[in-house]
Amino acid sequence: MKRNFRIIAAVLAPALAVSCGENAGHIADRVFSLAREQVILMDARLAPNTSPRTFENGKAVDAGLKAWTSGFFPGSAWYVYEYTGDSRIKEVAERRTRELAALPGYNVGHDIGFMMNCSYGNALRITGDPSWRGPLEAGAANLASRFNPTVGCTSSWGSFRDSEFTVIIDNMMNLEILTVVHRLTGVDSLLNIAVSHANTTMKNHFRPDWTSWHVVSYFKDSGQVAFKCTFQGYSDDSAWARGQGWGLYGYTMMYRETGIEAYLTHAENIAGMLLERLPKDGIPYWDFDDPAIPNTVRDASAAAVMASAFAELSGLSKDKKMAGKYRKMALRQVRTLASPEYLAAEGNGNFLLRHSVGNKPGGGEVDVPLTYADYYFLEALLRLTR
Repeated sequence: MKRNFRIIAAVLAPALAVSCGENAGHIADRVFSLAREQVILMDARLAPNTSPRTFENGKAVDAGLKAWTSGFFPGSAWYVYEYTGDSRIKEVAERRTRELAALPGYNVGHDIGFMMNCSYGNALRITGDPSWRGPLEAGAANLASRFNPTVGCTSSWGSFRDSEFTVIIDNMMNLEILTVVHRLTGVDSLLNIAVSHANTTMKNHFRPDWTSWHVVSYFKDSGQVAFKCTFQGYSDDSAWARGQGWGLYGYTMMYRETGIEAYLTHAENIAGMLLERLPKDGIPYWDFDDPAIPNTVRDASAAAVMASAFAELSGLSKDKKMAGKYRKMALRQVRTLASPEYLAAEGNGNFLLRHSVGNKPGGGEVDVPLTYADYYFLEALLRLTR
C-alpha cells in the first residue's frame, strides 16, 4: 500500500521543525497565532470579574480577582496584542485589566506586584496611555506599605508567629512594580525598598551552590533569621524548580532596573547553576533534588520563567560567551515548550501549555496548565524576537 508522504510530512512538520532548530521568529509566529485564538475563547468562557487559574480533571478552575494569579490573563492578552496588533485582543486586554482597578485598596499581599504590573504595567508600557498610571502607582504604594526597615524586606505571607516576618523568594518578582513606579514618579523610597529587599534576600535566601530556599522567616524586632525552609519543594534543603526561576528572573530584572553590578553577578551565578543542572531539553523536574527523577513530573511553568530570564540575561551579560549560552538555553526551552509534548493545539481549558506544577507537596495543581506558565512563555518569545 502506498503511503501519502505529503500527509505524513504535514503531520510531522511541527515536531521536525523543533528538533531541527526552529528559530525564535517561526516559533513565535505559530505560538502567538494559537495564543490569539485561545485568548478569545478564554475571554468568551470566563465570567466578568474572575480570572483563569488552571484546567484540572476536565474542568476549568477559575479564581476571584483577589487571587495572586489574576494579573496574568490580562498580561497575556497584552503580550498577544503587542505581537499581533489585533484590535480585538486589545479590547480584551483593556477590559480584563480594568477589572483589577480596585485591588490596591485591599490587603492582597505581596502579589500585588504580579497582579498590577503584569496587567497595568504592560498596558502603560505598550500603549503609552497615562490613564493606566493611577492603579499602577497605587499598587506600588500598597506593596511599599509591607516594608519593615529593621528586616529590610517587604513581607510575603502571614507570619508563623507574631514575632516573625516571612519572606519568600517569589517576592523578588514583585519588586519590579516599585522600580517602574519610581521611574514614573521619582519617589526614591520605592527604589530604596526594592534595593533593600533584593540585598537582604541575596544575603539570606541563597546557599553556597547558588540554589535558594523558598522561605526565610525573620524576627521582626532584630531582623535576624529565625529559620529557613522550602514549602513547595521536595524538602527544606532541596532546589524547588520554580523558586530557582524566580531568583534568576528577579536578579536579572533588578540589574536591568538599577544597574547595580552585584545583581548581574548574582543572576549569572544562579544561571550557571541552572545550566549545569537542567535536563537536555531545558524543562526542569518540579524539584531538582527529587530522588524519584527521572520518574517524576516536569514543570513547564518553571521552564517558562527561566526562559524569559535567560533571554533577558543574554542581552545584559558583559561576557559574550556566557550571553550566547543563556540565549541558547532560552531557545532550547521555548523550542521544547512549543513542541507537541507541551503546547496544546486545542482544548486544555484554552491555556497554551501543559505539564506545569503548582504545589506538589500540597497535592494541588500537579501536571496541569497554569495561567502564569502561559504568561512567561509569551514573554520569553517576545524577548527572543525583539
